[in-house]
Amino acid sequence: MGARCSKFSLCWFQSHLKPSVLESSDHENGGKSDRNAFPSFTEFSFEQLKAATSGFSSDSVVSEHGEKAPNVVYKGKLDNDRWIAVKRFNRLAWPDPRQFLEEARTVGSLRSERLANLIGCCCEAEERLLVAEFMPYETLAKHLFHWESQPMKWAMRLRVALYLAQALEYCGSKGRALYHDLNAYRILFDKDGNPRLSCFGLMKNSRDGKSYSTNLAFTPPEYLRTGRVTPESVVYSFGTLLLDLLSGKHIPPSHALDLIRGKNFLMLMDSALEGHFSIDDRTELVRLASRCLQYEARERPNAKSLVAALISLQKETEQVPSYVLMGIHGETASSTLPLSLTPFGEACLRKDLTAIHEILEKIGYKDDEGIANELSFQMWTNQMQETLNSKKHGDAAFRAKDFATSIDCYTQFIDGGTMVSPTVYARRCLSYLMSEMPQEALGDAMQAQVVSPDWSTASYLQAACLFSLGMETDAQETLKDGTDLEAKRNKN
Repeated sequence: MGARCSKFSLCWFQSHLKPSVLESSDHENGGKSDRNAFPSFTEFSFEQLKAATSGFSSDSVVSEHGEKAPNVVYKGKLDNDRWIAVKRFNRLAWPDPRQFLEEARTVGSLRSERLANLIGCCCEAEERLLVAEFMPYETLAKHLFHWESQPMKWAMRLRVALYLAQALEYCGSKGRALYHDLNAYRILFDKDGNPRLSCFGLMKNSRDGKSYSTNLAFTPPEYLRTGRVTPESVVYSFGTLLLDLLSGKHIPPSHALDLIRGKNFLMLMDSALEGHFSIDDRTELVRLASRCLQYEARERPNAKSLVAALISLQKETEQVPSYVLMGIHGETASSTLPLSLTPFGEACLRKDLTAIHEILEKIGYKDDEGIANELSFQMWTNQMQETLNSKKHGDAAFRAKDFATSIDCYTQFIDGGTMVSPTVYARRCLSYLMSEMPQEALGDAMQAQVVSPDWSTASYLQAACLFSLGMETDAQETLKDGTDLEAKRNKN
């Protein structure tokens, strides 16, 4: 196969794909993976956290809570290069240091892949600070309400709902069923694009338990009556989040329930999702939301039943990594990206199959010139003419984006065996990607490189396939190979 492609041989690929998929399934259980992956709870000094946040600089502020007495969250970096989120409470929030430490240590004992875990605190003089894992890809509110390039996919919305329910179920199993002011700003996305529930909401904002600060229209009715949070209050807030996921907007529950009672589901749905969800899925999610929003707390479901209902909605995309669904790339990958990518490299990095199609159409068969010239000196036969006709029909289907037909025609051309074309392999590769067959696509991209070892297009396409399969590190290496090959070719 050649030295360049040996590391991506099909045997290697088949032996590595299944473990990587199974690895992610350990995270589906609400955090039953190896606890050693999590840092232990630490009591930091105030000076450590001051240094980590550049003196609590305004440039380090991630979010603020409240106006008169804000509890500010900062982004910070420890000496070991670990990124953290630091919540600094108002000085009057926790006058009793023992009470604060006891709360923080209890929350800090929780460890789950579904939480942005609390990894430490600081309690010096009047200072009260919490330290959590930093989540680099912002909040659910950002991705639902203020998206820029693309709306959140339906499959990802279903995953957010499930992971959040699993987080609540995990916390409940550890005796921490109370969560304060659950909303779209409390759900964060980690370096792999997975949604996590902020651990900050597991602690009260102060000793007096005044924990709901949202608009009264979104506040659980029993909290308005008693001023106390119950596990059922958390389920009510979960229902408001389901409405957020359905609509892409922050709709008051009373208005949403009116729409649901009137069977006016279309008015409830995010218009950006039109045609991208099944009616059954929508109906089930609406049903769950209305159950969570029942006025009587005892009529609402518990977290365990929510998890069971939401697992049944995770269908064909359950093994697709979250960063693929979100259109983002992991922190590790980002730090190793080539400094400069060509448009083709950028398209493969983004898995923008439409852009890849346009580029392959534009470059045509110019990289097959040597092979075509060699063929012109050979004796023409009927078989050869049939093979070239298959290629011609494949090209027409590829241009028309009829990828099922292009796969069939290109396969006839390849099986004919009268000539070998790296471009045909590249085009069939993209056709397979468009048909959600990444394993077959990778085989074609590799074969294109065997035929033409110095062809950057083949490396770029391998990267796109590997990204689609969730093999981030290998994809990055192959992307760099393509960049190097293109740079070398441009110098010659």
